[in-house]
Amino acid sequence: MARSVAAKGYAASTVADIVREAEVSRRTFYQYFSDRTDCLIALYEAASHGALRVLRSAMDPSRSWQTQVEQALQAYLECLASDPVLLRTLYVEILGLGAAGLEARRRVNQDIADFMLTVINSDPSRVLLTPDMAVAVVGGVNELILLAIEQNNIQRIPAIAATAAALIRAVVD
Repeated sequence: MARSVAAKGYAASTVADIVREAEVSRRTFYQYFSDRTDCLIALYEAASHGALRVLRSAMDPSRSWQTQVEQALQAYLECLASDPVLLRTLYVEILGLGAAGLEARRRVNQDIADFMLTVINSDPSRVLLTPDMAVAVVGGVNELILLAIEQNNIQRIPAIAATAAALIRAVVD
């Protein structure tokens, strides 16, 4: 799906294109997906959760939440930038699905915001970050990533970590 969408865009990609790229039969495709939209959403969620696993694995609970957030953001953004074809699919093409794509995007963004809340609010005696602030930070980081994609400047994405960490510190302080 990612290769087909990267080559032709989602609107022009057909099931025939997808199965050819995946080297599977149409029958196999339809065993797993009801249509192209279902396939793209599955790709989006699987890849996004893979990147979130990278984010989680970069955590070191022995460090301050600030250091953990900076390290995790750096690892996450490097992971995203490492596959420009998939990155474009995840950040641009998913928006072409309308309500279904927006719903998938919101679920993934909420997972990231929830993770951020867990790390930053790890001390139960004080809440530093509210759920709305976490969603706002995730949205801001997504916009910076989209801007880099639109400017065809994927190599800039890991540098967004410093801006995102400064944003989180500003929101929390």
